[in-house]
Amino acid sequence: MPVRAVLLDALGTLVALEPPAPALVALLRERHGIEVGPQDASRALRVEMRHYRERCIAAADAASLAALRNECAAILAGELAIELAPAELLPILLDSLRFRPFPEVPGILARWRAAGLHLVVASNWDVSLHDVLERTGLRERLDAVVTSAEVGVAKPSPILFAAALERAGVPAAAAIHVGDSLEEDVRGALGAGIAAVWLLRDGSPPLEAPAGVPVIAALDELEPVP
Repeated sequence: MPVRAVLLDALGTLVALEPPAPALVALLRERHGIEVGPQDASRALRVEMRHYRERCIAAADAASLAALRNECAAILAGELAIELAPAELLPILLDSLRFRPFPEVPGILARWRAAGLHLVVASNWDVSLHDVLERTGLRERLDAVVTSAEVGVAKPSPILFAAALERAGVPAAAAIHVGDSLEEDVRGALGAGIAAVWLLRDGSPPLEAPAGVPVIAALDELEPVP
């Protein structure tokens, strides 16, 4: 069956997160006169991000997202041993998280849509992914966005892929999924009956690509035919 839809992971596939520690250090100094070392900032952010990843599936609306963000800000303050209330630290934390689209992404999404392909993001993310895609200029190039928080399950669950297929309006046989995670994206898509493409942007050779799964280093290496 011809490919009619491309499902896409978000982080590592469409957008990159710029290293947040330097921005966190600079913003703490500029806004509050607080000096934090870059290594301490990196360590504290790792703890905060681990907490976020474990709980982001619950952040499905504005209220639950705000609650999770306040938790993360409190954890960050504790790890840095600084006397800032979560409400004071949260704007700095959020301003430290800067996403940018990979260079080829805007153009390739426009080309695929012009060719008649349905483009749907299928990502393990909280509800704020919609805002991230808006700010990076990608949302208008996509047909739909499906997050684990809104579906209630995360990849590699076939339920999330089924939700993305429903938004694309195509059966599994008419779609491909592109992502950078072997377990969540490649094996998850295959388990849902969807052809998978493994995106390895750093160019490193895959350790164990499943048979028949193409490996690419950028989205413009992929030419699905509608």
